[in-house]
Amino acid sequence: MRIPIDRENTTPIYRQVEQFIREGILSGSLAAEQRLPASRQLGADLGINRLTIEKAYGELEAKGLIYTRIGSGTFVSAQHYTEENTQSENGSISLPKWQDDLGQFMPLVLFKDEDELLLEMNHPDPISFSSGIGDANLFPVDEFRKVIHGVLKRDGMTALDYGDKEGYLPLRQMIVQILGSQGLHTKVEHVMITAGSQQAISLISQILLKPGDTVLVEKPTYSGALNLFRSIGVKIVSIPVDEKGMLVEQLEDTLRAHRPQLIYTIPNFQNPTGACMNGSRRRHLVALADQYNVPILEDDFVGDLRYDGFANPSLKALDSGGRVIYVSTFSKMLMPGLRMGYIVTEGPLFERLVEWKVVNDLATSSLLQRALESYVTVGRYQAHLRRATLMYGKRCEAMIKAIHNHLPVDIRFTRPQGGLFIWLQLPESIEAEELLAIACQQGVGFTVGNQFFVDPDEGRHCLRLNFVAQTPDRIELGIIRLSESIQQVLHQKNGSY
Repeated sequence: MRIPIDRENTTPIYRQVEQFIREGILSGSLAAEQRLPASRQLGADLGINRLTIEKAYGELEAKGLIYTRIGSGTFVSAQHYTEENTQSENGSISLPKWQDDLGQFMPLVLFKDEDELLLEMNHPDPISFSSGIGDANLFPVDEFRKVIHGVLKRDGMTALDYGDKEGYLPLRQMIVQILGSQGLHTKVEHVMITAGSQQAISLISQILLKPGDTVLVEKPTYSGALNLFRSIGVKIVSIPVDEKGMLVEQLEDTLRAHRPQLIYTIPNFQNPTGACMNGSRRRHLVALADQYNVPILEDDFVGDLRYDGFANPSLKALDSGGRVIYVSTFSKMLMPGLRMGYIVTEGPLFERLVEWKVVNDLATSSLLQRALESYVTVGRYQAHLRRATLMYGKRCEAMIKAIHNHLPVDIRFTRPQGGLFIWLQLPESIEAEELLAIACQQGVGFTVGNQFFVDPDEGRHCLRLNFVAQTPDRIELGIIRLSESIQQVLHQKNGSY
């Protein structure tokens, strides 16, 4: 136990020891029934007399904070303080001024976690449509556990080193093969492993953007990217999205007016709308970015999950070199806790990204990279992808059917060709946040729409539904609950359909 002793302080040393342990007990950092060091050992560790420690322990025991068990040692009491004492201790903390000043530098727009709100309702059978990942039951947990054991046996301590700065070479080679099978040809020296796609977006933003710069995004777009851009202090300008993706036809006027430093887009099965940018818009976007010398950050987080329509080339595949920065992840298709993503880019930017990656976290887990490479052979990954696509496509159809059968006719949505989400637009008389409160009581949750807009006042009548995380029967039950919640909101407003 490292107790800060100030020998020049007028407070007696035994009192300093007593106060430190007392504060630890009252704050909860020293748990009930936790054993304290023996007085002889603690005295030796701190370089003070054993009797001083015993005196401090005696003071704590007299206050009922600790007790001694003969032959076993000294322990924190399980009933050691009153609520009044706790409030007094917690209220005594005084923070420095620089802590207060932080608020003005973090203009983030944070929302209460919808799943937390759903669980707070204590419904016996909650159904959540709010997650941003696939069905956990499809994640190959047992198989991946065996792979990790195999990697440790094969590679030993090497698997626990930092590894290459760019990422584990065989994994990067595997990514090149996977991308090649999807129509994106690149080289291993242009691929860098990151801790998920979120870190990839963050690294790119740190290098290309500075406070006061402008970034163009889609409206609506991924809330995690919006908050990342807000944290940097850039100006965010949005371009509307329809069922064919970003309205690139409106882009040139915006490029002239704002001269942005970055364009951020999710061309495949966009989050949150599920829209897929068509081929002509993709080519037009790349051409405009080249004409106005603006880099494109392409976030392809679930581009593999196509259930309908035709495959369009990635923006990176249309790039003759260095104009598009491609980001993707394994988290959505396999296991989100892997935190394994990657960046594909060329030129000096790649070297800068590697440097900034090292500065940020030194390296992505070498063990997990090796395990992922062992698991993701091209054939195995494609087999998993085919299974997931088949199952998720059926769930998409189940949600669309349930919406048609159970929700009011004036609720609008666009049928997605792939991805994870359906984007619902409610009637103007209903706001998503007020609906969420009632829906959670009914046992169903969703993601409110305004968190996906630069201006949180927009999207108040929209919500995002994840259709891949639930089975078809639970999807229908959840939509029925959502319909009942809508009717309850309308009844409270004294309206009717």
